Amino acid sequence: MFRGYLRLVLFTFGLLVGVQVPGLINAYSQRVEAHLLESREGLKGFTQTAQRFFNGDLDALVRHYRASDDPVFNSDANSIESLQIRSRLFEREWAILQGPWLARTWHVLVAADSNLREETLNGYSYQILLAPAAIAWGLGCAMLLALLVESLLVLIGWVIMGGRRKPVQPSWR
Repeated sequence: MFRGYLRLVLFTFGLLVGVQVPGLINAYSQRVEAHLLESREGLKGFTQTAQRFFNGDLDALVRHYRASDDPVFNSDANSIESLQIRSRLFEREWAILQGPWLARTWHVLVAADSNLREETLNGYSYQILLAPAAIAWGLGCAMLLALLVESLLVLIGWVIMGGRRKPVQPSWR
């Protein structure tokens, strides 16, 4: 009886963890998109200047600022370069998040930018989505967790028993 309840608890835990995956991916995508739009807005004025004087080449604008003897221009060159690096990071993250669901999932869970992932997790509110993807993830994680834990327990029992089965006790009837 206890074993049956333990299975139910494991299955339920796996289900609840699994339904969080699509919500987490969605929250990460929204955060990346917001930062991307913000970085584009931050570069907008410099992009217009580069468009007007350097045929749209921001790197040429940065080189021009660095060539100046004025420390203000040198400081602005550093600022523009920082904005460019950040914008490229968000563009790269956004491009990955437009790919197939498996690539998005793998990226968010394993290879995402650590600062963005931490920011997303800190702002994430756990929820139970009833979307088909969330249900599929929940059931998949629940089955996988239940299978792994039960297999591990059976393996541990087999090792402890030395690979032997207990002799079957005859029934009193």
